[in-house]
Amino acid sequence: MLKLRALLFAAGFYPVTMIYAIPCLLLGPLLPFRARFRFLTAINYFYIGWLRVTCGVKTQVEGLHHLPKDQPYVALANHQSEWETLYFQLVFRPQSVVLKRELLKIPLFGWALALLNPIALDRSQRREALKQLLRQGSERLEQGIPVLIFPQGTRVAVGKPGRFNKGGAMLAVKQGVPIVPVVHNAGHCWPGKSFVKYPGTVTLVIGEPIQTAGRSVDEVHQEVEAWMLDQMARIGA
Repeated sequence: MLKLRALLFAAGFYPVTMIYAIPCLLLGPLLPFRARFRFLTAINYFYIGWLRVTCGVKTQVEGLHHLPKDQPYVALANHQSEWETLYFQLVFRPQSVVLKRELLKIPLFGWALALLNPIALDRSQRREALKQLLRQGSERLEQGIPVLIFPQGTRVAVGKPGRFNKGGAMLAVKQGVPIVPVVHNAGHCWPGKSFVKYPGTVTLVIGEPIQTAGRSVDEVHQEVEAWMLDQMARIGA
């Protein structure tokens, strides 16, 4: 039954994605970034609604009011699933997400994704990737665009915290902007690289902004990591 429900989700997800990508590719380049972001990510409302209808995956959000409304910020979140790549575009609006460069090569989907001005890194070149993150991340923040980073670098299974990289803290300290820490437990409902989705409620927790002005990278990184690990334990992530 679970495989059948996942198949039904895929039967809606992929055709709709391919169809919607066409107007995105045609009209997206003509729009200013913020309008382009709203237009290209409107399909995500369908994704999340279709996921709930077909697979029974619901969402509960805590702390949405913590998102700064009058300044850019760096959002740092744990990474467990494909779910957050869809849902986060409805939370952090607009955003520039840090991702693997290979994703932009996927026909239609990757081409449309490139129009959202992500920071696409070649993770095989770690030193150059960090320089690119700091350079392009600074540009996005100076344009007033929040930057979303998954400091674990890759999807990590539920119950395994993984290693948190300092790149996000370095960027935030460099630009003097706050960090918004974010955790979720989507891996219970949509495990990484799993075709099957499990019914349940994903809990998303958005923490209070952590100020970075006048603080060291290590101090900020430790505070963010401690908060994330504590909240991950609380919600069973």
